[in-house]
Amino acid sequence: MALPTTMNAVEISAPGGPEVLKPIQTAVPEPKAGEALIKVAAAGVNRPDCLQRAGAYPPPPDASPLPGLEVAGTVAALGQGVAGLTVGDPVCALTPGGGYAEYCTAPAGHCLTPPKGYDMVQAAALPENFFTVWYNVFMRSRLTAGERFLVHGGSSGIGLTAIQLATRFGATVFTTAGSSDKLDVCREVGADRAINYKTEDWAEAIRTDTQGEGIDVILDMVGGSYIDPSLKLLRRDGRYCFIAFLGGAKAEVDFSPILRNRLSVLGSTLRPQTIAEKEAIAGELKEHVWPLLETDKVRPIIHKTFPLADAADAHALMESSTHIGKIMLTV
Repeated sequence: MALPTTMNAVEISAPGGPEVLKPIQTAVPEPKAGEALIKVAAAGVNRPDCLQRAGAYPPPPDASPLPGLEVAGTVAALGQGVAGLTVGDPVCALTPGGGYAEYCTAPAGHCLTPPKGYDMVQAAALPENFFTVWYNVFMRSRLTAGERFLVHGGSSGIGLTAIQLATRFGATVFTTAGSSDKLDVCREVGADRAINYKTEDWAEAIRTDTQGEGIDVILDMVGGSYIDPSLKLLRRDGRYCFIAFLGGAKAEVDFSPILRNRLSVLGSTLRPQTIAEKEAIAGELKEHVWPLLETDKVRPIIHKTFPLADAADAHALMESSTHIGKIMLTV
């Protein structure tokens, strides 16, 4: 495949609001050993992209400074030592950065063949959410069939992914969201109980629904004032997993439930995990989740798609929190 030397991309011109995202022309990256160069057709927009743009989530030292953590497209070139991929193969990939561009590199082990029947926008909507949910809910928090699961922020891309996977793997699913439209979508994809946190005391509602028994696993992107009531909802051997703090990282917390109920408090962000760790997640997704995607038992929910040059508008929509599901860029 003949490659250009320059490409269109979107950079973070300075830390700030969505307006600091600027279209640029820049050099096409070269794949290092073990990497694939992807000709990007679509890229996902995620909360970490907004944090990076604001100066609060710097990329790893060896990663592209361009935003964008997931893409889909075709393999354009391969670095040394790559096996199992061929130039021209369609892929979707978790990237260390650089997805807001016409070309992007990713470790070859983080590239997956899109599920059968998926177009590039649908395929690009998978990696960040599905890697995150599978790693935190199933690999780390060990959610199993018959348990009760709560995800805060159920109408986000992460939330809707978590609801679907937890439901398909046999859990009873509770979620919180902030409007009737968002709650309806959460129920449509499998939530057993969807609670409007603006009009209900969500903790008391769940306590009532479970006859005081509580929840086994909580996935929390909110933090702040949600931390203490969430800990008090967990039953014996419960697991509380943080992946973000949209409501703040600090709170006054009663830690006695952790001792009394033998609770585990977990946390992670996906980007700093090692190449090998993320490759292991990719392998589990291929085995356990891709068959569900190919039979339409689980699917990405896409709210809106923007052209790459309009990435600033996509970020503004993300930060408005009015969306339901994924926001995507086409390249």
